[in-house]
Amino acid sequence: MQQYIDKAVEQFRTLITEQLARQNRMEAGEQAKDFANLPHLTIGICGGDGIGPIITHAGEDVLRFLLADDVAAGRVEFREIDGLTIERRTEVGKAIPDDTLAALKECDVILKGPTTTPHGGNLESANVAMRRELDLYANVRPTCVPELGIDWVFYRENSEGEYVLGSRGVEIPDKLAMDFKVTTDAGTRRIARAAFEYAKNNGKDNVAIVTKANIMKKTDGNFSRICHEVAAEYPDITAEDWYIDIMTANLVNEARRSQFQVFVLPNLYGDIITDEAAQIQGGVGTAGSANIGDQYAMFEAIHGSAPRMIEMGRGDYANPASVLKACAMLLRHIGKAAEAEKLEKALAICNEKMNMTGRPGGNTCAEFAKAIMTEVEAM
Repeated sequence: MQQYIDKAVEQFRTLITEQLARQNRMEAGEQAKDFANLPHLTIGICGGDGIGPIITHAGEDVLRFLLADDVAAGRVEFREIDGLTIERRTEVGKAIPDDTLAALKECDVILKGPTTTPHGGNLESANVAMRRELDLYANVRPTCVPELGIDWVFYRENSEGEYVLGSRGVEIPDKLAMDFKVTTDAGTRRIARAAFEYAKNNGKDNVAIVTKANIMKKTDGNFSRICHEVAAEYPDITAEDWYIDIMTANLVNEARRSQFQVFVLPNLYGDIITDEAAQIQGGVGTAGSANIGDQYAMFEAIHGSAPRMIEMGRGDYANPASVLKACAMLLRHIGKAAEAEKLEKALAICNEKMNMTGRPGGNTCAEFAKAIMTEVEAM
């Protein structure tokens, strides 16, 4: 038994040393890239698993259509990136194969399909690895249902919490297992600032800080404290503390939910509660997601790879609406607000008129993408 304890103590020492080094790198910082004013912008297309390549291909078609003039002028380049499949990742035993990671780092922004993460084992989530390797610290997920008075934007911390060391816990066989949660000062300040800057720049006057600080006193306690320190720099914005459990209830509380505007919260809570928000909007298939860093940005649907659809031969009927919402977020991030608005308007029309059942008899993914382009062309 002592050998397991000694090994766990040494592993914990290594983890603390690594995380302190990461904190120091964040404190040093670097100049953020101006994605809207790059003379040449490279968009990586990474299909992923299951229905990922199908819906991502539809997203690429729409982006190429909307950015045709920029592509022709050499201002925008699309680059296909292979190697993020579960088969390849399992083969090399890495969340992201080295050559794939190198290709990703040659891009500015990435449109990524969903990837499969095995249950158990030591193969880390490709998403978690990509967020860490590209330092995509802000996961931004909007939810909008005007008829219900809902206009929410979630700023989920994307590089820390339970996920950063999720595959590096310790175990004493048949006795206990422990995972670790990480909150750094620099990591929390930058996600808090991103949330408050968004609120300031978009006419919002309320930011909900969502934690479980009454129980997770060190990690969530510091997250809340640091968010309030940042909030003090924004006197026109009200910062409110909420616990994650009551907030999940408030999202379905018709008397309260329209009062919320912007949320900032740690990684795991953000992962869970944004799925709840997407379900209120119409399901996880309706939601897109942005993963933003200072040097890179990645855009994706928030749902999974739907392997059963592939197994049943229904992959071509996957609904690309979620990845197309992510495409609209991508367009805004690179300074193409007019194109993003056209795409969003076309999405609203096509969501009503297309019959996306996910089965034969309904419209296909390719037909949905074609309808989007037809609507945009008519504008």
